[in-house]
Amino acid sequence: MTSQVLEPSLEEASPYDVLRYALREFGDDVRIACSLGVEDMVVLHEAARAARALGATPRVFLLDTGRLHQETYDLLDRARDRYSIDIETYAPDTVRVEELVRAKGPNSFYRSIDDRRECCSVRKLGPLARALAGARAWVTGLRRDQGPTRADVRVVEQDTTNGLIKLNPLANWGADRVWAFAREHRIPTHALHAQGYPSIGCAPCTRPVAEGDDPRSGRWWWEDPEHKECGLHSRRAS
Repeated sequence: MTSQVLEPSLEEASPYDVLRYALREFGDDVRIACSLGVEDMVVLHEAARAARALGATPRVFLLDTGRLHQETYDLLDRARDRYSIDIETYAPDTVRVEELVRAKGPNSFYRSIDDRRECCSVRKLGPLARALAGARAWVTGLRRDQGPTRADVRVVEQDTTNGLIKLNPLANWGADRVWAFAREHRIPTHALHAQGYPSIGCAPCTRPVAEGDDPRSGRWWWEDPEHKECGLHSRRAS
């Protein structure tokens, strides 16, 4: 990790400045994750703006698990048109999916935490490894207020799981600030947000939540809060 990346000033920098820094420092070796939730759409908006200023082409990716909502695919098309960015999609290995479904059925993730994590490993972690191949850093829309598993998220982290620098430009932002920014800049947002889905993942593992509830309580709602991660964002990061 370079000394520049560890500059404390990045912890207080604006998302735009963090993304401009990432694109300037790492070029094609930084990957920007985009699951198309409002946080990631704000990151995409600012990444596109920073890329224009630098004359760069950002590498943005979506993990297509094969179980996403139709509204997610609809927004994918809108995002590509709005920002003129080719959002790279990564799907799980067909053989691994077939083996899992043959052995345990299409809904094994409801049975236990281990079964759910196995499904996430096949549908998310495998594609993530390919999306990050050759990268030195990656960018996410993680925020500290998203739940207990993310309370220690920092703007700059060492991702020890993937051996990369991890940048979370919105780590210091709350939901109100994210939404105010999205409205101000007329950023396209996921249709399910308006239907009570603050956090959106795979269709069978996501449901709307009551107003005021933990924003991630609709993800894997049959599990305890401390387990609500799929492995993409291991908190072994430091």
